[in-house]
Amino acid sequence: MHSHILTPALTTRIRAQRLAPAADPSAGAFHANLAAALNDRRAAHSLRTISDNNPQQSKKIDFASNDILSFNATGQLYHHFLSELTTANPPGVNINIGSTGSRLLDGDSLYLSQTELLIATFHHAETGLLCSSGYDANVAVWTAIPRPGDVVLYDALVHASTHAGIARSLAMEKFEFKHGDVEDFREVLGRVVREQGLVRAGRRSVLVAVEAVYSMDGDVCPLREMVEVAREVCGTEELRGSVQFVVDEAHSTGLLGEKGEGLVSALGLEKEIAVRVHTFGKCMGASGAIVLGSSLIKTALINFANSVIFTTAPPFPLVATIRASYALLQSEQGQAARERVQHVVRFFYEELTSHPAWHTARERGLLSVPLADDWDSRAFQSHISTVWTRPQYMYWLYFHLHAEGYCVWPIEHPVVPIGQSRIKVSFHAANTDEQVQGLVDAIFVWVEEVTANEEGRANAKVTHAASVVYEWMRSEGLDGFGMV
Repeated sequence: MHSHILTPALTTRIRAQRLAPAADPSAGAFHANLAAALNDRRAAHSLRTISDNNPQQSKKIDFASNDILSFNATGQLYHHFLSELTTANPPGVNINIGSTGSRLLDGDSLYLSQTELLIATFHHAETGLLCSSGYDANVAVWTAIPRPGDVVLYDALVHASTHAGIARSLAMEKFEFKHGDVEDFREVLGRVVREQGLVRAGRRSVLVAVEAVYSMDGDVCPLREMVEVAREVCGTEELRGSVQFVVDEAHSTGLLGEKGEGLVSALGLEKEIAVRVHTFGKCMGASGAIVLGSSLIKTALINFANSVIFTTAPPFPLVATIRASYALLQSEQGQAARERVQHVVRFFYEELTSHPAWHTARERGLLSVPLADDWDSRAFQSHISTVWTRPQYMYWLYFHLHAEGYCVWPIEHPVVPIGQSRIKVSFHAANTDEQVQGLVDAIFVWVEEVTANEEGRANAKVTHAASVVYEWMRSEGLDGFGMV
């Protein structure tokens, strides 16, 4: 009866939080310690699971996947991939499907090198190095590039892969600055220059880690302003070139710039930025990543990055998919997809902020959409937006949108700090105006339902969708997820 709410993906996830029986002591410490660590996650209702939740298969409207330009949903990338296969592998020519080894041994190929050059040229870079994933690329950069005595500064909200790489780097010191705060960046950088003798003497460098578009909030890095601060703080002859930026362009690749080249190219800062990491699993609809920079950067990576040295080179099908995605990106279809995403996001904010209940919902603390503030003053709209409510209501909103047929995701601890959970909404080129209008309407239906409950106009403690989920959870002996 409630199958549209109690979907297999939702029930699988909630059931997984039930504490597992303690491990048999006779099995030894290995199993017991792993089981105890997983039960700690279950107790916090934060155990991750793998379940079939593909929006296309579940028939829910996709406001969650990373297929932002809808290259996969429309089938366009598939057709470009088949065309690339024909071009790269003409009749009578045998190409290995697998890469057969490490890039530094026998895993290299002309096709792979040509692809790196093609992508580097597109992004106005000297050269590039393809990696198996964005995570691997970031770890490679941060384990290979900083030298002993260098200092790393990083935005508070950089990706987990950047944190993992920085933790393993040879840098002498690592300092965090407040997210997107140019003045705090100035303060931290100035303190480093004053207090770190090797940096002050111009013998060691400061490497700055930022993201072009931040994945959990959708805001754009104030990169130009940060570059200007670096020039001001380190403007002496001894410090010239001492501050270098590493920009993770995961969520800007394909969207920002005249042809989707990313934030750095959109700002014309290619010569100011030492390293760029472009990933292909987001807007590009593929997988893998590339590190862009100078030949010096590339040589350092293949000599000092173990995640490059001791891994199999990207295989032909992956490289062909990446090339097909770049061909599609530069086509009229790609241009139309980028423009469509901008329209969809603007339409969302227009309908959201013009709704009669918008201001009241904000004043009551029932609804907050940070990027809706002054949205019409921004030339570029991020495809990511977040919807906040009171912490105790976050799951109620998630269950409601899920029940209404919208595929969105709650972002919770440990991904974000406790008390900062929110609903993440990702917009796509294939989303229709009607779907976006439906999402906005569903949000405000929920707002009215909560308001009626709070004002005593409804004989209910929780919203309808939440009550269905909690009734089922009680029958299963489960708790958590905002249950009252």
